[in-house]
Amino acid sequence: MLLLIAMFVAIVYRWVSLEQLQRFVPVEIKATPTPEPTPTRPAVITGKLDTGKLFNGITLHSTVETPQGTDATTERVDPESYVLDLKLQARLPSPNRTIDELAKVSPQLPALLPGLASMLTSDPVSPLFAELYSTKVKMLRENLTRLDLLLSRHNFYDCQTVLQLRHPQSHRKALLLQADMDVDADGSDADRMPIGSGAPTNFKPFTSYRWQKKTPAPNPYLAATEDRLKRVEDESALQTTTPERKRELRNAITRLRAEVGTLKKFSFLIGATDPYIVIPGSFARGRDSAKTGDYALVIFGDAIYPAIVGDIGPNDKLGEASLRIAKEINALATPYNRPVSELKVTYLIFPGTADTPFGPPDSDKIQARCQKLVDEMGGATVPLHHWENIIPPPPTPTPTPTPSGSLSPTSTSSPSPGSSAIPSASPSATFAFPIPSMSPPLIPTTSPLAPPTP
Repeated sequence: MLLLIAMFVAIVYRWVSLEQLQRFVPVEIKATPTPEPTPTRPAVITGKLDTGKLFNGITLHSTVETPQGTDATTERVDPESYVLDLKLQARLPSPNRTIDELAKVSPQLPALLPGLASMLTSDPVSPLFAELYSTKVKMLRENLTRLDLLLSRHNFYDCQTVLQLRHPQSHRKALLLQADMDVDADGSDADRMPIGSGAPTNFKPFTSYRWQKKTPAPNPYLAATEDRLKRVEDESALQTTTPERKRELRNAITRLRAEVGTLKKFSFLIGATDPYIVIPGSFARGRDSAKTGDYALVIFGDAIYPAIVGDIGPNDKLGEASLRIAKEINALATPYNRPVSELKVTYLIFPGTADTPFGPPDSDKIQARCQKLVDEMGGATVPLHHWENIIPPPPTPTPTPTPSGSLSPTSTSSPSPGSSAIPSASPSATFAFPIPSMSPPLIPTTSPLAPPTP
């Protein structure tokens, strides 16, 4: 009995001791997990498809209804017995109309452009706004059975407003857009940049703004395009190619041949070096609509960036600028990472201002022309951003030495001692960049201090 009592006391004492010690044990602090970066592109769909997680931003409501039917044999052959009703509801947005509504998106806008308020009419909304969202709805209806092709919520609501403006005194017209900013990295120009600047996904080596090539330098993306054309032609010539595949290849051959011809003939803007914006194709139709080459302004925060309309994009998307503008606004911008995700960018396009014929962009000319257009709409309270030329200069050409005996046989004098002949570049030399004339001044045959030759 005494032994059992002693064991019981020992167990109780041990239990009480452990409880008391727990008070002095430090609380375990769990490490805060490092947040993962937000992907800028949707993940690739692989394996099983979960429609509830397919689209970022699309709310999915799903139910299963099971009304009582007849026998299974009858229901199996009835197409209405097993039905999926797919309904997408997308509320259409209302455009901003007043200067106060514009300021809610871009607070600095009224102060940057004091004359903007006077350019707003009683009904300034452009028909292009309704046309843009009508196109979006049409695309939703056409792709409703292809869930992987539906616009995301971000791309559906990518335009805040489209307004037609006209200054009461100067009568200067402008088209105002408020949207986000995606990145366009397209374009190539062997005359200015013989080496390509990279080819991200969906890259195109050409832009809508183009001009005749100035030099015989080959486009940096021409060889790859010709190689694709050859591979498609070789596959089309195979006897084992099916008729359906041959039809696809014929269309590809037509397209690639056109691309090869275009790359051989034209130069284009370069997204990484030139300041330009992209507009939907529907915005480039009509008498008063914007056109390729029109001058434009990009306004974000308290800065105004001069630009041109350099490319035409899809009809159902708005808000895109060249990589050059994107990186100026946000240094982290890349072809896959947009600089501004919110609808806080204002684009001002001046229809009918394009200079023809097109040619290589001149940043000083773009700034001067945009400044004049800004003055016609009341001026700006800050100077326009100045674009520096970031294209590397061309290599210095090696001069061609003058052949011996090229002096006139009737010459009775020779170069003065200590002087050397200055070679001139061959007149037939062609360079990728325009180079000013470097002809040396005429060298006198006699020293001005020497007595004249009798």
